[in-house]
Amino acid sequence: MVLSITYMNLSKQYEGSFRGLFPYNTLLKAKGPAIIYETIHIVHIFSVFIYGGFLFVDVLFLSKMRESLSADEHARAREAIMIHVRKVVPYSLFVAVGTGAYMFTQVFAEVTAEGMSRFQLLLSLKAFLGLWLGFRGFNQKVFGINPWLFKSHLFPFALVVVMILLSQLMYL
Repeated sequence: MVLSITYMNLSKQYEGSFRGLFPYNTLLKAKGPAIIYETIHIVHIFSVFIYGGFLFVDVLFLSKMRESLSADEHARAREAIMIHVRKVVPYSLFVAVGTGAYMFTQVFAEVTAEGMSRFQLLLSLKAFLGLWLGFRGFNQKVFGINPWLFKSHLFPFALVVVMILLSQLMYL
């Protein structure tokens, strides 16, 4: 209670300087469905950070371990890391897809007679890529079906980068 009152006082004192830095400003003022949406949005961002962060580390760093380790050392070191990754990363992907699907239903809006807006087109493309990643991850984790194409994490990493760019282009 004290923290939120202090934050609200700071927010009033420094009117525009907190905008964009803290989503909590809108979260504190939100009521009902808006607070649910903002909470799900924050959960979505954190889960995407976990999934995308793993892909970033794997593509840019873990894949380079082959250059400095023997094949046996590389396999042991990678497996030691992947044991822990398999406990967290697939579930963060499932959370990201689920929260993304919920947010899609909240912001897509009605298609007008002129067709879909630029926002709706980019959001649809982003949702398709997210669902594809979710489907791929679900098949791997639940059914043990490994992908036939794009077996490395480079392609999912590229899709996550494209999805981040789409999320920024939607609002231009």
